[in-house]
Amino acid sequence: MTHANHKFSIVLALLILVLPIILVGCGSSKSASSSSDKLAKQKTLVVATSGTLYPTSFHGDDKKLTGFDVEVAKAVSKGLHKKIQFKEMDVSGTMSALNNGTVDMAVNDYSISKKREKQFALSTPYKFSFDSMIVRKKDQSGIHSFADLKGKKTGGEAGTSYQRLAKQLGATPVNYDNVSNDVYLKDVANGRTDAILNDYYLQSMALKALPDMNKKLMIPSNLYFATQNTKNGSGILMKKSNTALKDAVNKELAKLLKNGTIKKISEKYYGGADVTHKPQVHIAKTFTVKDSEQ
Repeated sequence: MTHANHKFSIVLALLILVLPIILVGCGSSKSASSSSDKLAKQKTLVVATSGTLYPTSFHGDDKKLTGFDVEVAKAVSKGLHKKIQFKEMDVSGTMSALNNGTVDMAVNDYSISKKREKQFALSTPYKFSFDSMIVRKKDQSGIHSFADLKGKKTGGEAGTSYQRLAKQLGATPVNYDNVSNDVYLKDVANGRTDAILNDYYLQSMALKALPDMNKKLMIPSNLYFATQNTKNGSGILMKKSNTALKDAVNKELAKLLKNGTIKKISEKYYGGADVTHKPQVHIAKTFTVKDSEQ
């Protein structure tokens, strides 16, 4: 082989090694550009939510969809100069709709978890809370410690981390399909179930909204808890590949947090509480929920 041919071989080998990197980089840039172009042309954002979770997503006395997360989503869409269309569905339906592109975003008090970060694009958190347990007032449903959950029945939606934790602690999950809060509460009161594990603010506001249930049920302050997901706060879910939307949503959320808009929405729906900051309460125990998906 001549010296010239040897040099040509070296250059060719380097090109073979570098070319895939260049192509990958071009593909990534093209994907990001495509995502940005789509968002620029898009006139309406389709948002999934349950419509049954008071006070984050529910129907008011006028039957119109409202709630904390609903109003935050509206504020974000307005800032992005987009119209908004809500689609009501359960958790499992929402996850599928995000992946197949049927909806652009999902809001329903979704925690920012590590597992979700692998599956979806997540916004910066705009709500922080902790977890609690609703039980009967007369006997506390026989639950005075987390160990007492063993053998008890807990109401919730299938696939949620709360039902997974309940099962992990020895309880029998009783699953519902996207029903309203009053159904869950009535079943604890009448003994069909014994407890509900969920976000504290959602639970306390649900009891305040239903005076009859507030007389029969309670939230024990010695059983406040947290999970590996709770500490990260809650935010908006988007399709993993929709980086342009994620960036735009995060910029808008930053503005809304800074100018106090989300704080005002929080105080409206959470009885004066500002959920944009981490609460200062005693957490009895922090759990790691195994195989947490939703």
